[in-house]
Formats: sequence, structure tokens, C-alpha cells
Amino acid sequence: MATNRINRINEEVRREMSDILRDLKDPRIPMMTSVVSVSVTQDLRYATVYVSIFGDTEVKKNALAALKNSAGFVRRELGHRLNLRYTPEIIYKSDDSIEHGARINELLKGGK
Repeated sequence: MATNRINRINEEVRREMSDILRDLKDPRIPMMTSVVSVSVTQDLRYATVYVSIFGDTEVKKNALAALKNSAGFVRRELGHRLNLRYTPEIIYKSDDSIEHGARINELLKGGK
């Protein structure tokens, strides 16, 4: 029963994080930044947000730095939008699964 609740909270946090990140005005965060998944701990104190950033390594590094700098603002916005006892502290991690899938797709297209 608790895992079902955590899964619902993960999905709700992912949806709200996507919306919040779209509204950030930092020029270091490219438009091709998306939230892939969110993992909230059982005690709701920490949320690991996996983001996919399309670009080279320098763009990714700058975007992750900008996201980490805006973590306080994002946490406050998340607290306003969600009705949880605790607003989780946000930890950003890079996820390259979308780029990896696009590369595999290109390889498959080129192989025909």
C-alpha cells in the first residue's frame, strides 16, 4: 500500500517539476530539458529528479549547475503546488536515456 502512495507522489512530483522547469528563466537551461522520472524517498524528505538535457557535455554541465542553483526556488514552488506534509529536498541527476534511444534509432535507420 505504501509503494502505491509513493508511486503516485513520484508521478505528481514529476508532473509539477516538468511544469516548473518549463517556467524557469535561466538562459543556461536549454528548451530541450525534460524530467524523465522522479524518485521520492519513503519519508518524503528527498526527491531525486532525473533530467534529460539535449546538447553537448558543456551544455549539460551548465544546465545541471543552473538547476542546482535554482533548487531552493523550485522546492518552494513545489511546496505551493503539492499538498504534502514535507516538501522534499531536490537532488538533480542527469539521465541520457532519451539521447541513447535516439542514437539507437539512428543506427537502426542507417543499417537498412
